[in-house]
Amino acid sequence: MSLLESIHTPADLRELPAAELPRLAEEIRAFLIEAVTRTGGHLGPNLGVVELTIALHRVFDSPKDRILFDTGHQSYVHKLLTGRQDFSRLKAEGGLSGYPSRAESEHDVIENSHASTVLGWADGLAKANELRQLTDRHVVAVIGDGALTGGMAWEALNNIAEAKDRPVIIVVNDNERSYAPTIGGLANHLATLRTTQGYERFLSWGKEALQRTPGVGAPIYDALHGAKKGFKDAVAPQGMFEDLGMKYVGPIDGHDLAAVESALRRAAGFGGPVIVHCLTEKGRGYRPAELDEADHFHQVGAIDPVTCEPLRPAGGTSWTSVFGSELVELARLRPEVVAVTAAMLQPVGLGAFAREFPDRIYDVGIAEQHAAVSAAGLATGGMHPVVAVYATFLNRAFDQVLMDVALHHCGVTFVLDRAGVTGTDGASHNGMWDMSILQVVPGLRLAAPRDADQLRAQLREALDVDDAPTVLRFPKAEAGPPIPAVESIDGIDVLLRTAEAGTAPDLLLVAVGTMAPACLDAAALLTAHGLSATVVDPRWVKPVPVALTELAARHRLVVTVEDNGRVGGVGSAVAQALRDAEIDVPTRELGIPQEFLAHAARGEILDRIGLTGPGIAAQTAGFAKAVGLGTGTDGASAVHSGIGGGEPT
Repeated sequence: MSLLESIHTPADLRELPAAELPRLAEEIRAFLIEAVTRTGGHLGPNLGVVELTIALHRVFDSPKDRILFDTGHQSYVHKLLTGRQDFSRLKAEGGLSGYPSRAESEHDVIENSHASTVLGWADGLAKANELRQLTDRHVVAVIGDGALTGGMAWEALNNIAEAKDRPVIIVVNDNERSYAPTIGGLANHLATLRTTQGYERFLSWGKEALQRTPGVGAPIYDALHGAKKGFKDAVAPQGMFEDLGMKYVGPIDGHDLAAVESALRRAAGFGGPVIVHCLTEKGRGYRPAELDEADHFHQVGAIDPVTCEPLRPAGGTSWTSVFGSELVELARLRPEVVAVTAAMLQPVGLGAFAREFPDRIYDVGIAEQHAAVSAAGLATGGMHPVVAVYATFLNRAFDQVLMDVALHHCGVTFVLDRAGVTGTDGASHNGMWDMSILQVVPGLRLAAPRDADQLRAQLREALDVDDAPTVLRFPKAEAGPPIPAVESIDGIDVLLRTAEAGTAPDLLLVAVGTMAPACLDAAALLTAHGLSATVVDPRWVKPVPVALTELAARHRLVVTVEDNGRVGGVGSAVAQALRDAEIDVPTRELGIPQEFLAHAARGEILDRIGLTGPGIAAQTAGFAKAVGLGTGTDGASAVHSGIGGGEPT
C-alpha cells in the first residue's frame, strides 16, 4: 500500500513521521499527473500546492478548524487528504466536483469558484467563533496572489485587520516568483520575531511615528495600487500588510514542508490576524507544466501525460475563437475599438488581439466591477470598449452595468463567453443568469447568435451602437454549421415554416441563439405528428422586436426556448410584450430550471432538462394539448406519446 492510500482522514496524515512526508508529496504529484491528464481538470495549480496543503492539514484540525480555499480549483490535494481518492470521473456526472463541495465532504466549507471572496468568508466565520466563544478553533483562508487583485479581498482585509485579537490566518499562495525568495534559517528567525509581542509593541510605536510623518499615504497607496505584479514588485509585502496592522510571516518556500509547517504553527499561536506568504511554483514536478510559459497547465483537457497530445480528437471551431478572430478584423478597421478583460485574456479569446494591438487591450485583474466602470470611462472618452468575460462573472458587475454604463448611455459591448449551460465546472460556472438579470437594464440591447456567421454580424452591429450597452452571448461549445434563414422580417430570421400555404400555423417556436438546431429538430417531429410550426430566431432578444409580437398574433401557441434560467428570461419578456400589445395568444417558456445544476457534460445536462429536439417536441406537444390544439389522433396526444425521452425531470 502506498502512503497516499493509507490516508483516509487528516488524522492519518498527522500520524505520519515527518521523514515520510517528501515521499507522500511525490506520490500525490504522480497521482495528480496520471489522474488529471486522463480526465482533464486544473492540473498546474494543484501541483503547486502539494506541500502547502499537507502542512495545512498537519497543523490544523479540519473540520473543526475551517480551511477555506479561494476559487477552489487548487483543492484537489485537499480532496485526496480528506478521503476522496477516486478521480476516475473528475468533473463528470456522478464524480468528484472540480471545486470544494459540501455534498462531498464535511471538510469542504465553501463551494465558491468566483475569486476574491474567501477573505470575506473568513472574516464572517471568525466573528461567529468570537460571538459563540469558540476559542479552540482557527479560520484559515488560502488565497492566490492573483485573487488579491479583486476589490472584495481588500474590503475584507480592512475588516480583518480591525480586530487585533480575532484569529484569522491568511495564506497567500504566491506562484509568480517575480522576486528572489528569502528562505532558510534567517527568514524563519525574522518570521518568529515578527510574531512576538515585543515586536508588536515596537511596530505600534513605529506606526504612530509614521502617522506623524508627512506623505506617508503615498507609499501605502502605491502598494495597494500595484495589481498582481505590484503586489510583489512595488513594495516589500510585509510593509504593505503591516501598514494595514496585520502580522506578516514570510516569504516562505512553499515547497519546503518543514518551513511551511513551522510558519503555520507560529501563525496559529499568535492569536490575531496573520499573513503567511508562501512562494510556490505552478505545475511543480511535471516538466511539461513547468516549461509551459502560457499558464503552466492551469487547466488541461484529457491528454497523454508523456506527449501532452490530446486523447480525444480536436473538435470544430469554437465560439471563442470565432469571436477572437472577428474582433481583430474589426479592430483593424475601427481604431476606436479597445478590449477589456478581467484576468481572462486567453480563455475569452483575446490573445490574438493582445499580440496585434498591445496598446489597445486592458487586463484589469480579477475585478469585473472595475472593468465595467473603466469601460464606461473609455466610452465617454471616445473609444468603444469590448469587455469580454465569462457570463457567470458578469453577475459580479451588474450594478456597474446598470448605474455606470446604461445610466450614462455609454457605448460598451459586453461579450459573454460560457453562456448558458457550461457543464463540467458545476453550478457556479453555468452562465444561466445573464439574460434574466439584464432584462431590467433600460436601453440595453442583447443578442444571442445562433451560429458563427451571426456572431460576426451581430458583433459588427453591436459596435455601431454608441449610446447604450450591448451584449452578445455564446456557450462553451463548437459553433456548428451555418443555419440559413428562409426569410427575414424586420430583423427577425425565419428559419422554418411547415404550415401549408394558405393555412394558419399552429405553433411559433422562438429559438434563442444556440437553441435553434434543437428547435428545428423539434419542429420536424411535431410536424410529422400533425402540428404545423414556424421557427424564428429574433437575433436581438432585448428589447423584444415588434415584428415578433406581430408574428405571434398569427399563431395559436407561442413557445420560447432559451439556454438561460426560465425565471425572468427572454420567454418572460416575450410574454409581457404580447400582453402589452394586447395579443391574446397562449405562451409557454422553456429554459433552464431555476436551480443550481450539478456538474456534468453540457449535452447530458441539456438532455436531462429537456432542451434537445425530442425534449422540446414532447413538452410543446403537451402545451398544445392543454390549449386544445391537435386533439385528434394525429395531434398533440399522438405527438406526446410518440416522442420518447428528453422531458425535464
